[in-house]
Amino acid sequence: MKLCVIIPLCALFTLTQQVPPRDRCVCELINSEKAFPHDKLSTVEDNTSKCNNNITPKKTLELESLMLGLERRLPKLQEDVSVLERENDGDLYGALSLLVIENELTEIKKLIHKLNMTTQGHQRLTTDANEQLKDLKTEMIELEKYDTLQVVKRRQANECLKEGLQPTSQPTQPPHGICPHGRFLNITGPRIHTEGEYPGSYPYGAWGRDPKPEVGKENWYWLVMLTSSNRYANYVRLYSSLSSLIVGVSGPGNMEIDSSNPNTNTIQGPNVVLYRGALYYNCYNEYAVCQFNLTTETVTTMQLPEGTRYNSKGNFCNLDECYSYTDLDLATDESGVWVIYTTSQDFGNLVLSKVEEGEQPTFNQTWTTSVFKQAVTNTFMACGVLYATRYVSEEVEEIFYSFDTSTGVEKFNIGIFIKKMSPNIYFLNYSPVDQMLHAYCNSVMVSYKILFG
Repeated sequence: MKLCVIIPLCALFTLTQQVPPRDRCVCELINSEKAFPHDKLSTVEDNTSKCNNNITPKKTLELESLMLGLERRLPKLQEDVSVLERENDGDLYGALSLLVIENELTEIKKLIHKLNMTTQGHQRLTTDANEQLKDLKTEMIELEKYDTLQVVKRRQANECLKEGLQPTSQPTQPPHGICPHGRFLNITGPRIHTEGEYPGSYPYGAWGRDPKPEVGKENWYWLVMLTSSNRYANYVRLYSSLSSLIVGVSGPGNMEIDSSNPNTNTIQGPNVVLYRGALYYNCYNEYAVCQFNLTTETVTTMQLPEGTRYNSKGNFCNLDECYSYTDLDLATDESGVWVIYTTSQDFGNLVLSKVEEGEQPTFNQTWTTSVFKQAVTNTFMACGVLYATRYVSEEVEEIFYSFDTSTGVEKFNIGIFIKKMSPNIYFLNYSPVDQMLHAYCNSVMVSYKILFG
């Protein structure tokens, strides 16, 4: 016989409500692990930040500036001594000249002293930074002991795995045509990073070296800034050396294209190159390329095919925006000057033409590609191969495409990455003189070294 006990549901509720709070079940959690030293981690972060602040590009610029000052004063001193030797009359003139030379020597001694102090300071900074890095590494290893779940260890393993699969380490071998340097393997840098003499003033512009310079101008650099509405400019600024460019001292000064601005001869857009003493750029308000000869100060015009997109209708773009007045991209490589553009006949795909030099330069040969221009952020040429980039993130740009003009072969899987110093690259060009890739982005001039194999 089974005995069944029936308790009304309301009675259960009543019993439940009658249980006093102090009789409720309470679990006490005891953590056997040591407490994480957050204060120590904060100290490590502060020390890292101080280390980063101490080592800045300004340190290098300070040294470059002192070297440039010394470089300029020594020839002046030599000139003054030569004048004294030639024209010394043994009287008042000689005494005054000696006084001038004495003052020059005093200034040079001060400059050398400051240079020595700066060099010693940099040496101390290097030693201190090395010691700090060792200490930081030791402290981070100690902090990793608290990572009982091995989150950091697994993350490091994942990073190693990514690096092993990273195409930058072993990029797809792009076609290279006939290149004296071998295959295009990778890019390192940035090597140079400077805002020059107009920091933050002109976001659009171009800079670089002449691959075929005139005698005596082998070390010169040039700079073009779009000074009006981020659209046009009417002069090119010249620098006698890289140091002059970095510290912002233009010895040769400006070469004005035309006093009337804007007009047909005005530079339109940031894609400008200098080759064999002539500046090549998009003529203002036209689908044409202008050639400004720096020696004769004359402008020659080369007309592009009918249907060429211009006046900001065929720009380079990323997912969020397009770069104004980048319809025509001028490029240099070992063989000369190229122009990259797009036409309505080619449905917005990249078109490439080679400039034939002469008294009246013309376009020699033209190639069409199957890559849509507005899916590209920039292009450059190297050894007869066209390379195209695309936006990956604010820190990274990818060289993803190549077109070999010698074979007509296209590739979309190059996979070489560029570390950016600014979110957008408005100008990109290759220098065959030293195999450097020059970029201009938001008034910052940056250069990268191309590695050939």
